[in-house]
Amino acid sequence: MTVNFPPGFLWGTATAAYQIEGAPHADGRTASIWDTFSHTPGRTLGGDTGDTATDHYNRRADDVRLMADLGIGAYRFSVSWPRVQPSGRGHPNQPGLDFYRALVDDLLEHGIRPVLTLYHWDLPQELETAGGWPERGTAHRFADYAHLVAEALGDRVDMWTTLNEPWCSAFLGYGSGVHAPGRADELAALRAAHHLNLAHGLGAQALRAALPSHGQVSVTLNPGVVRAFTDAPQDIDAQRRIDALATRIFTGPMLHGSYPEDLLADTAGITDWAFVHDGDPGVIKHPLDSLGINYYTPTVVAAATDNGLPGEAPEPSPWPGAAGVAFHRPPGKRTAMDWSVDPTGLYDLLVRFAEEVPGLPLVVTENGAAYDDKPDGDGTVHDPERIAYLHAHLDAVRRAISDGADVRGYFLWSLLDNFEWAHGYSKRFGAVHVDYATQTRTLKSSARWYSQVARTGRLPLY
Repeated sequence: MTVNFPPGFLWGTATAAYQIEGAPHADGRTASIWDTFSHTPGRTLGGDTGDTATDHYNRRADDVRLMADLGIGAYRFSVSWPRVQPSGRGHPNQPGLDFYRALVDDLLEHGIRPVLTLYHWDLPQELETAGGWPERGTAHRFADYAHLVAEALGDRVDMWTTLNEPWCSAFLGYGSGVHAPGRADELAALRAAHHLNLAHGLGAQALRAALPSHGQVSVTLNPGVVRAFTDAPQDIDAQRRIDALATRIFTGPMLHGSYPEDLLADTAGITDWAFVHDGDPGVIKHPLDSLGINYYTPTVVAAATDNGLPGEAPEPSPWPGAAGVAFHRPPGKRTAMDWSVDPTGLYDLLVRFAEEVPGLPLVVTENGAAYDDKPDGDGTVHDPERIAYLHAHLDAVRRAISDGADVRGYFLWSLLDNFEWAHGYSKRFGAVHVDYATQTRTLKSSARWYSQVARTGRLPLY
């Protein structure tokens, strides 16, 4: 017995440019903040960098054929900003654009729908040197970049995403400093969040101006599934505070045209938000054709008190204005990232946004898990834990659809094992195993399982 997904449901997989491409100096590409960060001693595990990654820049055609063999219907990839506009401003770099033209042509030739993300964290280093996302000008540079990519590829790509997970860019990059560019400054993090919001709005306007009428514009967020440790009022308030920073700081202006009043009050000791100019909320609230949602694990919070309970308080914190909130370990099985496996969180998010913005289609743009996958003696890679993870989360998507959520697609993260940011090459999210020494690709059992689901649109009972 199986469970069917709606006709036309989009089955895809996803990657990000810096995590897979390699070739950091090829054809005019210059450094991004992740090149600089990963080459700074002590920033990444083992000093790993994305210099080679999975060599996708040179193995593009083979990777597309692999997707075609798996029956993948759509491929969500990101464009490397410094590859197509090396200084972050001015004329495009045609050899860099030619790589993405060739990628899109390969995808279309194999019947795979290209889904393009403009920004997956690889800000040109020259723009960071000029101040980065805390500076308003970066949002305008992003709009120019969006327009030039749309002019180059808009005739063949119809699904466009402005930003991927701006929370990570703002709060891990400028708040805790565990991501590039590695700055730890509460005010800079809040300024970055606003200018990323503004970049989305300006970028969406630029896309509309350059794309054909059928072009679709979206943004991908990683909204928090924030749960209170207890139902005590102080824990419920901690939940509210983190939900504002994890989710509503982006959905407020993007979907509703204003920042939440409680967020402004919570952060009043850091900033008066004077960097929000008149007219900004109207620009940010640009009509969307869909909303991308990334989900991996929930967050559990409580008020920090002397109650003897274990709490995880990251320092420096990615949560400006949230002193006094303790972070607790969610229950349940764990992935290799030590993240709790909880598919109910994905269901909750989909239902939340179906109710909050009725009529706006939703797409699960990332979902997946890292496990310690190793080839067996015969070279096969069995990953039953990942299959169980994917099955449970796809069932959560199915339940959300049954309960009225307009979910149009699901993108498995990730196609390939790759450079996992500050974790280097120590964590494997891929459905395809990569031997980094030889670049040999090996399908894991989860890839074959997902291939069957994607080909049939049916989720077998587990």
